[in-house]
Amino acid sequence: MEIIFWISALLVIYIYAGYPLLLKVLPAHKPGIQIAPSEPPKVTVLIAAYNEAAHIEATIRNKLDQQYPADHLNIIVISDESTDGTDDIVQTIAAEDKRVSLIRQSPRQGKTSALNLAMASVHSDIVIFSDANSIYHPDAVHNLVECFQDQSVGYVTGKMIYVTTEGKVAGDGCSAYMKYENLLRRLETRVSSVVGVDGGIDAIRRDLYQNMQADQLPDFVQPLKVVTQGKRVVYCEKALLNEEILEDDQKEFNMRVRVSLRAYWAMADMRHLFNPKHYGVFSLQLISHKFLRYLAFIPLIIAFISNGFITGNDPFYAFTYAVQILFYGAAAWAALSGSSHHKLLKLPHYFCLINIASLIAFIRYSRGEKIVMWKPRGGQETR
Repeated sequence: MEIIFWISALLVIYIYAGYPLLLKVLPAHKPGIQIAPSEPPKVTVLIAAYNEAAHIEATIRNKLDQQYPADHLNIIVISDESTDGTDDIVQTIAAEDKRVSLIRQSPRQGKTSALNLAMASVHSDIVIFSDANSIYHPDAVHNLVECFQDQSVGYVTGKMIYVTTEGKVAGDGCSAYMKYENLLRRLETRVSSVVGVDGGIDAIRRDLYQNMQADQLPDFVQPLKVVTQGKRVVYCEKALLNEEILEDDQKEFNMRVRVSLRAYWAMADMRHLFNPKHYGVFSLQLISHKFLRYLAFIPLIIAFISNGFITGNDPFYAFTYAVQILFYGAAAWAALSGSSHHKLLKLPHYFCLINIASLIAFIRYSRGEKIVMWKPRGGQETR
């Protein structure tokens, strides 16, 4: 039983600490050929929206006000059969500014199909994907596009800053989880390609875009498709996005289950990328950052159970078991008492939340369940 405990414990340690340490010692990727264009590349911002009347105007105007040449920037909103007046708002802005246009997807088919549909109308060099409630910092588009001067880069993702409903930065703008993810993105960019991206502030070379299945997670699958074409996915820390923080734990949990479920299917669809013979260090990154991370609940459960059987073997095992009980007890207390945002309880609560979400998603994946559509802030799903 001790061997089982140590194998599972060491695997958990590798997933959360060993992998970033490994990234630090791996050799850095050599930058590609740098080409500064004679004039800024043309850019199209795609915004998929379903019933986003409360946010869509602010999002569009935010993009129109970017510090980027106006005649090189266009916006396409794809309304996924919205019924709340989203289309009317977009058409009103389009009448004022010819850079804005509306495409209506009917019947409703989800975000991935909406992006596929819109790409047929895109003729710019660079395409940026924005959520319907994403507010960029004024120089975000410029910073995203600048990364493409490196000819080895095919996809760029920016940095998310959490804000309150009043638009004020929450804390220092990043949760402990996001700080950790951003650290991994910096290290992965240095070594090869980023494995996970923020879907609200991404950019791709138009000629690298490949249509996706309606049930595929675009924020995960499209970057992987770029890697299969021999280009890199990189993190641009200067391209900033304000995202409203989710204060409701249930909505956060629903979102994590939804993303995890679609990630399992994405990894299954793109499983050829797990072959290090063809994709080298990126295969190691994908296995470590995504495959093992999403399945981390397995060694966590095994470590806890096996530790319970060996507490009498040595005081060390009694100590490690007590630490686990305290950690999981803190997470349970945070959830039951509604104190999940307390500074001492945030980490254990969120750690358990994302791993339980991964477990639930894995069970649903095993049953063959898929998600195509959902209400962005409500979390209701359509399978």
